[in-house]
Amino acid sequence: MHLKKFAVSGFRSLQAISDIPVSKPTIIAGHNDGGKSALLDALGFLLGKWGIADDDRSYLAGDSTEAQSADRCPETTVTGNFFLDPWEQETLGLPAEIRLRRKADADLTVSLEIWSALPEDERLVSLSRYSAAELKALASELGVKPVTERTPRKGDYETALREYGERNSRGEGWLPAPSGLGSRMPKVLVFDGKAARPDQAVKTALAEKFQTHIEDPGLQGKLRDVEDEVKERLRIDAKSLCDHIKTRCPDLADVFVEPDVSFQHGFRGAPLRIARVRGEAMSLDRSGLGSNRRISLAIWEWTSELLADEAAGASEPAASDPSASEAPPVQTIVVYDEPDTHLDYHHQRRVMQLIRSQAAIKHVSVMVATHSMNLIDGVDISDVVHLKLENHRTVSERIGADDLGAAIDLHLGKIATSLGLRNSVLLHERCFLAVEGDTEQRAFPILFRLCEALSLQGAGVALWACFNNEGALHLARYLVEHKRAFMLVVDADSRNLPKSIFKDHKLREHFGPKVADYVKFIGETGDDGTDDVPELEALFGDDLWATVANEVWPKNHGVWTSEDFAQLRETKKFSEVVEEMLQTGSDVGPGGKPDMMYRFALALNDPLQVPQQLRDVFTQVRKLAE
Repeated sequence: MHLKKFAVSGFRSLQAISDIPVSKPTIIAGHNDGGKSALLDALGFLLGKWGIADDDRSYLAGDSTEAQSADRCPETTVTGNFFLDPWEQETLGLPAEIRLRRKADADLTVSLEIWSALPEDERLVSLSRYSAAELKALASELGVKPVTERTPRKGDYETALREYGERNSRGEGWLPAPSGLGSRMPKVLVFDGKAARPDQAVKTALAEKFQTHIEDPGLQGKLRDVEDEVKERLRIDAKSLCDHIKTRCPDLADVFVEPDVSFQHGFRGAPLRIARVRGEAMSLDRSGLGSNRRISLAIWEWTSELLADEAAGASEPAASDPSASEAPPVQTIVVYDEPDTHLDYHHQRRVMQLIRSQAAIKHVSVMVATHSMNLIDGVDISDVVHLKLENHRTVSERIGADDLGAAIDLHLGKIATSLGLRNSVLLHERCFLAVEGDTEQRAFPILFRLCEALSLQGAGVALWACFNNEGALHLARYLVEHKRAFMLVVDADSRNLPKSIFKDHKLREHFGPKVADYVKFIGETGDDGTDDVPELEALFGDDLWATVANEVWPKNHGVWTSEDFAQLRETKKFSEVVEEMLQTGSDVGPGGKPDMMYRFALALNDPLQVPQQLRDVFTQVRKLAE
C-alpha cells in the first residue's frame, strides 16, 4: 500500500488536521511547539509504528488555563488515503484506492478500520474475528463460494464474504479492516535530529535489515526450529506451575501455559564508538554535538544505499525464490524530525541532497519537520505544510490546497517562483508589498530604509513586482483571503494603460469592493491637491531632480536646472522624457528607467526628500508587518 495523504483528529494539539500529503518529500514547517513532532507521531500511530497514551488525547477545551479540568476527546483517529498495487487488489479483494483509519477510544483500545459498505447482515461486519472453520460455515449458509483455483483458505472465504456484504449493504461506514491489511502498511524509518547521540540512528538503520534477514526463507526454518525447541523447554518448565494451580484450584479441569517465543524482536541496538586516533576508542557522549550530528548524517546517507538496494532487489526478484514475485515491497516512509539541528550551512545542504536522493528511490517517501530555510526553499511550495497554533490548537496551511485544488496549487507555486518569492518568504513574512515592476522593485528598498531606518527584510516585509502578470493578482488574492497583510502600490496612470492588470474592474475582480484597503495609487492626488503627478518619478520635485542629476549624471555642457525638468512635465510621460534627456545630455546617463530611479534613490540622504505619499505608504506597510 502507498499512503498519499492523511488526517488527524484528537491527537495532542492536532484537534482537526486534514490533507497532509506524503510526498517526495513533504516539508513540515512551523514555530516551536506548533505541532510538527505531533504530526509525525500521529503518522507513526496510523502505520502501527507505536501506540498511544492517555496524554496523547486532545483536550476538548481550547483554553490552556482550563486544561487540568477539561475533558479529553472521546476518540483519537488518524485517517489515511492509500493506493493499492495490483497484487494487493487481487489478493485482498479491494479497490485501487481505500481509506483506513487507526482509532483509539477513551479506554485506549486501538482498532484498524476501513471505510466500506455496511453489510445488512451484522455477522459480516467484523469478519476477521472468525476462525477459518467459522468463515467456511457462514459462507455455506449464505451460499457464498470463494473464487479460487486452489483449496479455499481463510483469506479466500473472508474476501468472498466481504464482497457479498458489499453487494447487500445499507450505506457506507467504518468497518474492522480485513485480515492481512495491517501487514501491508508502509514501513516507517524515524530519524530524530534533536537527539544528541546517533546510536538510535544506527539502530533505526540496522533494524530494517534485521527484519529483512529474519524474513529470509533460508533462515526462517532454522529460526523456527530453535523457537520450537525453546517453547518446548519452557512448557516443561511451566508444567509444575500448572500442576500447582490445579492443586490449589480443584474446580479447574485443566491448566495450560503456552509460551510465546519470537526472535523477530531480539535486535536491541548497536552502540557506536569512535576513535579519532587509532586504538583510542571513545564513547559518543565524550564527543561534541557537531560531531554527533555529522556521524548521524553519515548513517542516514548509508541508509539511502540500503533503500536503493532494496528497491533494486524488488524490481529484479531472484529466479530461485518463487515467492519473490508474489508480494511487492510496501512503501517506506523516511521521517526526519529537525535533521539540520547542530549542523553548519554546508552540512545542511548535504541533508537536502540526501533527502532528494532518498525521495527519488522507488517505493520511498520522505517527511521532514524542520525550521531550516534551506530545506523549506528546496522543494515545491505544494509540498510544504505550514503548522501554527491558533487558540492553543494546531492548524495547517498549504498554498491553495484548501479551496483551489492541486492544479491551481502548483500554478500558484510557479507564480511565486517567477516573482522571486521563496517558500520560506511565503510562509513566514508578516507583510507582502507588491509593486508594478523593475523600477519600484529596485528603488523601494532604498527609499524604505531611508524613511524607516530599517530594511524591508528587517521589518518582515516581502517585496515583489507584478510585471503586469495577472497571475500576480491571483497570488495577491490568495494572500488576502488567508488574512495575510498585503498592499499593492501602483502608479495612478497604470490603470488606464492598454492591457493593464491594474484597471478598476480587474482589481475589483480580485479584491472585491474593498480595493482601496489593499491598493494604493501613487500620484493619484499630488501634495498640493492636484492630479498632475500620475507616476512615481513625477512625485519628486524639479529642484531635487536637478540636484541629484548634477551629482549622478553631470551635464556635458553646463549644469542641470529645475527648469530643465519642469518643462518636461508639460510634454510626454515625465519618466520617459527625463530618461531620454539624461541619456542624451550626459556621458554617464542612466541605462534605463529602473537604473535611473535606483541611482536617484541612492543619492537621497534625508527622509524629507521622499514625497509624503511614499512616506505614508512605508509607515502603513511597517505597521501591517508588526
